[in-house]
Amino acid sequence: MSVLPTRRFLIRLALPVVAALLLASCGDRGPVRRVSKPAASLQQLTVRADGRWEVQLRLNNYSSMAMRFTGIRLDMALDNGAAAHIEAQPNLEVGPESADVHVATVVPTPAGMARIATALADGHGLSYTLEGNLQATPDGAGSKTWTVKTSSALSPVPGLAGTLR
Repeated sequence: MSVLPTRRFLIRLALPVVAALLLASCGDRGPVRRVSKPAASLQQLTVRADGRWEVQLRLNNYSSMAMRFTGIRLDMALDNGAAAHIEAQPNLEVGPESADVHVATVVPTPAGMARIATALADGHGLSYTLEGNLQATPDGAGSKTWTVKTSSALSPVPGLAGTLR
């Protein structure tokens, strides 16, 4: 009888050791840092007494880290017609996978004013599109500009004159 272990025995002994070493090398490297394209939408639009609009922009951060929004350049269309240009420097930090609101005052186009006035007078909603750029800086990274396009709808708010949500 031979004292030397057989090749099959050595392989069976080495396999669990190799598997344990592989698992140990896959140790925790911290949370995954994912940067995703942000989005913007209208939360509320209010017609002011001077004819300008107060627009509440909802800025969504889908990244797994905080993001500072530093620039907004969006064209707003109502029922597919040009309505206003939104330009702002909010300097607003939005936490990971969350959203916050930035309020901007804009000067609407005459056609945009007419569309809003008709919607408010008739008590019906209208569709909107936001298209343009959001500039934001992910936590610990350089500034980046994203091209965004959002389409949704606004409806008059009962009890709040001149307001759509």
